[in-house]
Amino acid sequence: MKHLILALDVYERERALEIAEETRAYLWAIKVNWPLIIGSGASIIGELKERTGLPIIADLKLADIPNTNRLIARRIFAEGADYIIAHGFVGRDSVRAVMEEGETIVVVEMSHPGAGEFIQPVTDELIALANELRPFGVIAPATRPERIAYIRSRLEEGIKILTPGVGAQGGSAGEALKAGADFIIVGRSIYASDNPRESARKIAEGL
Repeated sequence: MKHLILALDVYERERALEIAEETRAYLWAIKVNWPLIIGSGASIIGELKERTGLPIIADLKLADIPNTNRLIARRIFAEGADYIIAHGFVGRDSVRAVMEEGETIVVVEMSHPGAGEFIQPVTDELIALANELRPFGVIAPATRPERIAYIRSRLEEGIKILTPGVGAQGGSAGEALKAGADFIIVGRSIYASDNPRESARKIAEGL
C-alpha cells in the first residue's frame, strides 16, 4: 500500500501537471490547495485526476456556515475531487454539510507552531467530533509525532490519519508512520526539488 500524498502547492497549471505525471507512480493521492486552485482554476482538479488516475484531495480547510460549506463542497466534488479537508472547530452542522456532499477529512490539529495557540487546546473535542461523525480521516501534525500517537489512541478504528509537515517543516515520515499515521503529506521537498520524481521515489521507498 502506498502512503505518500503530494501537496502540490504551486500556481502554474502546466508545472502542476508535469510534476504530477512525474511522481504519480510513488503516490497514493495528490493534494491541491488554494495556491493551485487560485492560479489555475478549479478545473485543475479534474485535469490532475484524468492525467494521473490518482485520488485528488481538495485542501480547502472549509470553515464556514453549513450552507456556504455545502455550496463550495458541491462544486469542488463536481470538479472531480475525491476528498475535501474541512475544519472541525466550526461545529458538527458545518462538517456534516461537507460530508453530505462527499468524503471528508477533518482537521483536528495542524503542523505549524501557531496551532498550539487555539487548535491544540480543543483537539480532544475535535477527536470526539470525528468519532461521532466518522469522516474518512483527520489531519494531525507530522511535526509533533507524540501528538499523532495521542490522537491515534483516542480515534475510533477505521478513521485514517493524514499528516502534513514532513520535510520542509521538519517532520519525519518514519516517525509519523510509527506514531500511527496512515498517510504522509509532502510538498516542498518534492515539488521544489530539482528532480521531483527522484525525490518522491526516495521518500516513498523509505516509508
